[in-house]
Amino acid sequence: MKWTPEAEAAVKKVPFFVRKRVRARVEIEARAEGKPIVSLAEVKATRARYLNNMEKEIKGYRIDACFGAGGCPNKAVDSEELFRNLETLLQKEGLLGLLKARVQGPLKFHHEFSVTLADCPNACSRPQIKDVGIVGAAVPAVTDKPCTLCESCVAVCKEGAVSLDTDAEQPVLDRSACLDCGQCAAECPSGTLVTGRTGWRVFLGGKLGRHPRLAQELPGIFDADEVLAIVKACIDFYRKRSLHGERFAALLTQPDFEDFAERFGKAGLICAPLQD
Repeated sequence: MKWTPEAEAAVKKVPFFVRKRVRARVEIEARAEGKPIVSLAEVKATRARYLNNMEKEIKGYRIDACFGAGGCPNKAVDSEELFRNLETLLQKEGLLGLLKARVQGPLKFHHEFSVTLADCPNACSRPQIKDVGIVGAAVPAVTDKPCTLCESCVAVCKEGAVSLDTDAEQPVLDRSACLDCGQCAAECPSGTLVTGRTGWRVFLGGKLGRHPRLAQELPGIFDADEVLAIVKACIDFYRKRSLHGERFAALLTQPDFEDFAERFGKAGLICAPLQD
């Protein structure tokens, strides 16, 4: 549906964590009124109704991805099935009922348990500031196929995690710098660099607000079943600790994170911190 420039500018001022919902609602209401184009008036009217009836929009959890069902154009791994399974898990956990029983006063979006998927380390969906952030990973590996020393892998790596050993005629990977984006393997024309395995990196306890904090990364690369198990454990922790609707991230202490890392972490697979 077409939007006027003024309408586009106005919706960009809506907080990012509800912007998609507001935009979708604007278009639904504009179509219902027979409007072929969304103008500033439609945005203002919908936004007012939306914020005044916020509690009706809350479902107890929020799950997002960078580009929705279409996925990320730079994807290291396809997360569509994991996204669906996560949403099914969140639906079954009855988080809305939990919030209604424990929050005094009207429910607001910041009460919701937040999970975000990003298909690559660019992390456009901002997993760093969510209760649980999940980032796709494609771990590179060096094969025994002869390297042509074309330097395509070196050129594409923004972290400088790939160099060439010209004597051995082989690429060298710096695991401490690598973000497992998979771009070096995708660019390698000789097959010397390939994707060794794929999975997801998991971050816990990010939040904005009065006391913002970036999420911390659990050590390891996890498969889909492991990601689901981690999220389920986080929900169980949240259900036990959130007595008055406190955020998961506000409740998660450093000892708690270390307990999660001990329970789910994988020694030897610690990756570099998530970067912008």
